Amino acid sequence: MATTTKTLILDHDNIIQKVNRIAYQIFEDNYTEKEIIIAGIASRGYEFAELISETLQKISKIKIKLVELKINKERPIDSNIKLTLHEKDLSDKVIIVVDDVLNSGSTLIYGINYFLNGPIRKLSTAVLVNRNHHRFPIHVDYVGTSLSTTLQDHVEVKFNVRGKHSVYLK
Repeated sequence: MATTTKTLILDHDNIIQKVNRIAYQIFEDNYTEKEIIIAGIASRGYEFAELISETLQKISKIKIKLVELKINKERPIDSNIKLTLHEKDLSDKVIIVVDDVLNSGSTLIYGINYFLNGPIRKLSTAVLVNRNHHRFPIHVDYVGTSLSTTLQDHVEVKFNVRGKHSVYLK
């Protein structure tokens, strides 16, 4: 029987530090904006986006609109992408697309593609963990941490309702 070992990569305090740094970077890059749309990719990307949004609301007077981007992560090309906001509300807005882990880049690039059909002002990306196994030409503007992993490794992100978040390498 094979045993699975888990290595703690980020504990709760580390994750909160990453969230704070990313929120301040977003604020610095967009301090003149009246509104920023934070689009979290369901489900853990949305949970990470919630933490960023809460921090942004504490440190700035910018209106932060948190929305959920639903995409089939297993087959994003066949996914009927849904956003919890009308397309007309995206016009001339700054949008930050957020996910928990960037591996191949397919989920993030298809998520970004959803916004490219409209007249948005600016589009950026944020991830908690970048695994650097990109198969797509994707750039991440805000990164919590970068990991050198093998393709067989799995990164597990846990956002706990009681506030004890963690990232493990399995």
